[in-house]
Amino acid sequence: MKVIIAEKPSVARDIAKVLKITAKKKGHIEGRGCAVTWAFGHLVTLQEPSEYDPALKRWALNTLPFVPEEFQLKLISNRGVSEQFETIKSLCEQATEIICATDAGREGELIFRYILALSGCEDKPIRRLWLNSLTPEAILRAFKDLKDGHDYDPLYDAARCRSESDWIVGLNSTRYYTVRHGRIGGGGDRVLWTIGRVQTPVLAMIVQRDDAIDQFTTQPFWELRTKYRDVVFKYSGKRSENPKRAQTLLEKVAGQEFEIAGVAAKKKKEQPPQLFDLTSLQRDLNKLHGLSAADTLAATQNLYEAKLVTYPRTDSRYLSQDMKPRVPEVLEKIKAFWPQPVAPLNLKKLPFTKRIVDDKKVTDHHAIMPTGMKPNNIGGHERLVYEAITRQFIAAFHPVCLKNITTVDGLSNKVKFQAKGTQVLEPGWTALFPKKAKKKDEGDSQDLPEFTKGERGPHEPFLREGKTKPPKHFSENSLLGAMEAAGKLVDDDTLREALKERGIGTPATRAAIIETLLRRNYIRREKKQLRCTDMGRCLIALIQDPLLKSPEMTGEWEEKLKQIERNELAADDFMQGIGGYIRTMIRNSADQRLDHRRWGDCPLCGQEVIRGKRAFGCSAWKEGCQYVLEPEYKGLALSNLQIRTLLQQHILPHPLNVEDEPRIFVLSTQGVPMDLRLPSAERQSNEKQR
Repeated sequence: MKVIIAEKPSVARDIAKVLKITAKKKGHIEGRGCAVTWAFGHLVTLQEPSEYDPALKRWALNTLPFVPEEFQLKLISNRGVSEQFETIKSLCEQATEIICATDAGREGELIFRYILALSGCEDKPIRRLWLNSLTPEAILRAFKDLKDGHDYDPLYDAARCRSESDWIVGLNSTRYYTVRHGRIGGGGDRVLWTIGRVQTPVLAMIVQRDDAIDQFTTQPFWELRTKYRDVVFKYSGKRSENPKRAQTLLEKVAGQEFEIAGVAAKKKKEQPPQLFDLTSLQRDLNKLHGLSAADTLAATQNLYEAKLVTYPRTDSRYLSQDMKPRVPEVLEKIKAFWPQPVAPLNLKKLPFTKRIVDDKKVTDHHAIMPTGMKPNNIGGHERLVYEAITRQFIAAFHPVCLKNITTVDGLSNKVKFQAKGTQVLEPGWTALFPKKAKKKDEGDSQDLPEFTKGERGPHEPFLREGKTKPPKHFSENSLLGAMEAAGKLVDDDTLREALKERGIGTPATRAAIIETLLRRNYIRREKKQLRCTDMGRCLIALIQDPLLKSPEMTGEWEEKLKQIERNELAADDFMQGIGGYIRTMIRNSADQRLDHRRWGDCPLCGQEVIRGKRAFGCSAWKEGCQYVLEPEYKGLALSNLQIRTLLQQHILPHPLNVEDEPRIFVLSTQGVPMDLRLPSAERQSNEKQR
């Protein structure tokens, strides 16, 4: 008997229907010499430390780090899991061949192999069903092209390494920081500081961005502009931060004639958009409709299971050569229920450019595309996601958008000005997308009249006053982009180049990472923004090991997991590196005690802080540093230990002695960070949550 294991009951039913297997049994469908059964996503997980050794149930520093010599598995303790696993195990024991039909990716492979291992059937013959779509045609095609299951051993090795490395880093770091820094009261209660191999660097990125915004000092500036024939021209030089200099420049051109020094027109082609991978789809839906990454993934997964789109968890934006014959068929089907956008295309001569088809840039799965099936009775998030995927797919084959960019140079008393205008000559693919209302700054792209070189006339110069703006808070759109391109955040040029293709997490896990940080109250949503909470900022301040919150290290690990998938790196070598890292991290962190011989470093200039008669201040006060830390704030007296903790663990993002009362962190008598700027009722509410 052949046993087919799917990841979910709905997928198992689809497979059974296509294969005409109809006899429904408890936990499986049987017929024609086959049994189709299913998991509920993950059924099997890694054992807890106490299951290796009961003494490890108690969290203590002297038991860390704990790295099992060999990881053991157990069933997830969810309703119905044990019963379904027994069904699968019984079928596998009877099987002459087992077919893996879980999702075709790293996590799907892990789900299948863990079930196989716990059921004791790893030595059975296995084959792999690799599905990009759940349409009947795709399922039949995949069954005709079954692979030897062991061809995917490297994929399983990468999945297992990801699972075990997350366990090692997450468990040991969480226990270490919770035991050492988590006590919050005399009763022995603790703050649970949860730390992850991927989530902590993502949190660090958000904290760093929020601190940069908090510490940003707005600077005024003045720009010289002039209006000539109802067109605003901008001064071609740099804007001025000195109002007197700007005024001098204004006076130089006031009352002088304005002359058109040159008119240049250039045609610009805007290429059609590329197809979506999961991350670009999530970013687009967040930007346009405010959908979270998790909601977009869930909606796309539902569309996949409804056979309306192809496999969602892909990191490729390209199709492979073998997909070319299927594209016109899909577009023909879409034309039947959405004719207008498809009508301009010649389906017999589609432009398969390198931006669409490139075998070298397709890894496990091609880009997300519609299957051509008519979407009946879908709404909400699914409707938004389906329309975005389908519109992007159609637009990829439309002509380029052709624009005319006109640049007009002006001159007044030798002071140079410039204005730009854009005219759409042929909308091409852009006709498929609704027009976006843009806030245009005066002097940017405008509708321009006809100008002639050498023409002269009066003009109306003026100064526009503005202010520099801080960086923007992360949205899910921008955070997903930062996670995808983590290497670009690295300062070192050589390392940044090496990391430019690496990211934090994978397309399949990034949404879950964001949701985990939200659930643990390390970040919060404010409309479309993601901001760190006091808890999140304090956790990053407590973590002294820079690698644990480093995007470049996490990016390197992700790249090594990809190397394991490609069979270019041994899994054991990777895991030895993880074990060595966690041992070094805990050893070094344990050595980083507070230095009771000094108070700490100045948050402004980094020089040593010294104690004065009334307060603590920077030792570089003679050089002009004005940092002062009062030992009492609104009736709260800080102990010597608290002051050393604040200064040595860098919990203060900026000075306390500023007039606009910035965000101020101190340690309470129990060691919990508090934001003293909050009203007392809100602070009490926060403390209850902690």
